[in-house]
Amino acid sequence: MGNALRLLYGQCCGEPPTTTTAHGGAGDQPLGHHGVSSSSVGVSALAQHLYHFEITSQVPEGLSKHVSSSKKAQSNWYKKLSKAWRESKPPPKTPEEASRLVIRILHTRQIADIQVDPRAVADGDGATVYVSTSDTRESSRVPPEIQMAAVERNEARAQRNFTKADKLLKQIKDAGYGVLHINNEEILARKYRIRLRGIDAPENAMPYGKEAKDELVRIIDGKCLKILIFDEDQYGRFVGDMYCNGIFVQKLMLKKGLAWHYTAYDKRPELAKWEKSARDKRIGLWASSNPEMPWEWRKNRRENR
Repeated sequence: MGNALRLLYGQCCGEPPTTTTAHGGAGDQPLGHHGVSSSSVGVSALAQHLYHFEITSQVPEGLSKHVSSSKKAQSNWYKKLSKAWRESKPPPKTPEEASRLVIRILHTRQIADIQVDPRAVADGDGATVYVSTSDTRESSRVPPEIQMAAVERNEARAQRNFTKADKLLKQIKDAGYGVLHINNEEILARKYRIRLRGIDAPENAMPYGKEAKDELVRIIDGKCLKILIFDEDQYGRFVGDMYCNGIFVQKLMLKKGLAWHYTAYDKRPELAKWEKSARDKRIGLWASSNPEMPWEWRKNRRENR
């Protein structure tokens, strides 16, 4: 994300796209009309890049040379920035104000105090985790009806009205929450489906699929986790980097030969280096001379339906 911030700041000082007018029909005006000072050339250029994205859905050319994130992630950043820029009152007028806006909008989201459900580790690159709503970052996000459902469920269980309690639990789960049992206490928790960023592990039905899944469970079960969220995929999973007791989980999976570097979505060179290390040692799935890549495996299954 730091690379993205540097690149976006660099775009402020580069040549803007050829499009120079803002919405308004016959009264079209240069983007500076929206509050960008004509003396702040760099800020005006960034504004024009954002406007260019709004009408073309294209991020600046060359962005991928400076950031490791996928085109989808880059597009999501620009969508957020464009919306925030339009809604800013007043819009940024100086490079410092623009930088603060960029940092506020693109700052990665971190979730901690995580409990892992080992049964919900889907494969070697995904897991379902739960974050207690006692965490200050989560408590303010809990819908009032879910807070009430949790209280009423506890009361129903105390009255041994398990039919009502089960109905309330379903309401809680349908809203994306769960109930954890910790130290003989029930805790309301937010459920997150996590996709590990930058790697693709063998599917369960593939060679080394079970080994990859079992290894991920071994690494994260019962451990202290920190997850940095960068994106959300088409299946509603949060895409992020996972750290276990300070150790980068994707690094462990790659070096053990239990995952590929997913280059279609992540260009980070360190991931390629860790995959190469496992390849050279012929460990894990690299014991085979030509292991089938999971994205090709999935594609073949879709085509053969």
